[in-house]
Amino acid sequence: MSDEAARPVGEMDDARSVAAALRGECLYGDDFDLEGIRTWYADEAEAYAAMGAGNRDRYTYGYHALNFYHGFRFLPPGIFAHALGFGSAWGEEFKPLAGRVSRLTIVESSAAYGGDRVHGIPTRYVKPEVEGTLPFAEAEFDLISCLGVLHHLPNVSRVVGEFYRCLAPGGHALISEPCVSMGDWRRPRRGLTRRERGIPLAIFRRMLGDAGFLVVSERYCMIPWLPRLGDRLGIAIFNQPFFTRVDAVASRLLQWNMHYHGTRLWQKFKPANVFYVLRKPV
Repeated sequence: MSDEAARPVGEMDDARSVAAALRGECLYGDDFDLEGIRTWYADEAEAYAAMGAGNRDRYTYGYHALNFYHGFRFLPPGIFAHALGFGSAWGEEFKPLAGRVSRLTIVESSAAYGGDRVHGIPTRYVKPEVEGTLPFAEAEFDLISCLGVLHHLPNVSRVVGEFYRCLAPGGHALISEPCVSMGDWRRPRRGLTRRERGIPLAIFRRMLGDAGFLVVSERYCMIPWLPRLGDRLGIAIFNQPFFTRVDAVASRLLQWNMHYHGTRLWQKFKPANVFYVLRKPV
């Protein structure tokens, strides 16, 4: 009897689902039931903070140049009356917008984060709902930032739909996520939490379109070997405008090699992330 035939039906179905997800045919976790979502949430709620990001004295943010080049420079001028930071930890991504955001709400699962001001911006912290509903009114925000968070969640499409609902007409959303598998998530991976996995690009595009977003900009970024170079040089590569532009050029040149789950060496020479600037139609 084969190993597959010996497995219970539920395990066989899950194995097939993971195999299809690794091929980039579906997003693993996006169709989980509430029990599965709760289990996933329990694994991820404190995972990022537990890796060191929850210690305010030791926390550093390494993506300011990247965020500006691929995101902030596409935003319209003027003041944002109310911004949402989804999974924004200490809110460091909003530092460049300190004089342009009147009020900030941060949705955070971890109890490690909190405070009433972020770089002078009046701020409140809110816990997320496990099933994905955001506890906000329709069209409450004119700016939403979600940078490297969705891939930690199971029900990504539900949350993307909630972003659209909560964004005011004409408002903008910045979303940056891995668009490669990040390895086989069934096994421990150094430097990664248990559940995180990238979002296949074709699925991501369809998800954003189904929600109703207009794409202002879609840019590949984060060639994996550049941060390793930065570690050797002792610098945060994506806080450096020069290296951020080098990465952008390399990402454009290598985008032909996009494979969601690369298993051969040559398939690993590719950008790992996609950065979206989105707008809600008026």
